[in-house]
Amino acid sequence: MLLTDARRAARTGPGEELIPLTKQDRALWDQAEIREGAALLTAALAQGSIGPYQLRAAIAAVHDEAPSAEETDWPQILALYDLLKRTSENPMVLLNHAVAAAMVHGPTKGIELVAALDSDPRMAGHHRLDAVRAHLFEMAGDREATLQHYRLAASRATSVPERSYLIAQAARLSGGTKNKV
Repeated sequence: MLLTDARRAARTGPGEELIPLTKQDRALWDQAEIREGAALLTAALAQGSIGPYQLRAAIAAVHDEAPSAEETDWPQILALYDLLKRTSENPMVLLNHAVAAAMVHGPTKGIELVAALDSDPRMAGHHRLDAVRAHLFEMAGDREATLQHYRLAASRATSVPERSYLIAQAARLSGGTKNKV
């Protein structure tokens, strides 16, 4: 929890708008919490019993310890998600695994993995499925599909900050204002 909480101050902007992990000001991350969380994780891993909580903490640690978004060790994150998938049937784990796979193997691989979640009833109509799909299509350079999925995700989001973020992403791509989306 410390490894995730360490990024709290950077998650939102002055107007409470969401700031994605890749665009967060890492200088705002609480380095003391990161050190404490990493030490606790190291001690837990030394005990030999590795479960989903330790794997999630390890993923958070890899993000936290990267000096920049570009220097994130995505192959390590993908390997940790591969292990986490074995311990959890949570569709959000599979969704995050798809993002990690896209970061390592390219957006086509991520899009392929996300498509497999379309038949999961737990994900039916969930805005995050469309938000991730939009992100992956943007990585692939497909502007129309990106715009379509950001709009769909925004229409399904129940959180005002998430909806606002998704609308802003669609507006950015359509060259218009938030109200035009």
